[in-house]
Amino acid sequence: MIDDLPQFMTVEQAATVLQLGRSKAYDLTVEWERTEGRSGLPFAWIGCQKRVPREAIERIVRAVLGPDPE
Repeated sequence: MIDDLPQFMTVEQAATVLQLGRSKAYDLTVEWERTEGRSGLPFAWIGCQKRVPREAIERIVRAVLGPDPE
């Protein structure tokens, strides 16, 4: 499933993938910015829009579930 995601997603798309509410996902991007990347949902500004890299979603999933069993 993760391989099918675009390289960059809107915050709403990332929220859907992570099964979070839209407001919670935006709160986590604010947390990421305020903590200088120590916690929260990583994102990049592209123009004046926030975009969440697929790699960030992959890291979150691995942190929660652990590495894929071989």
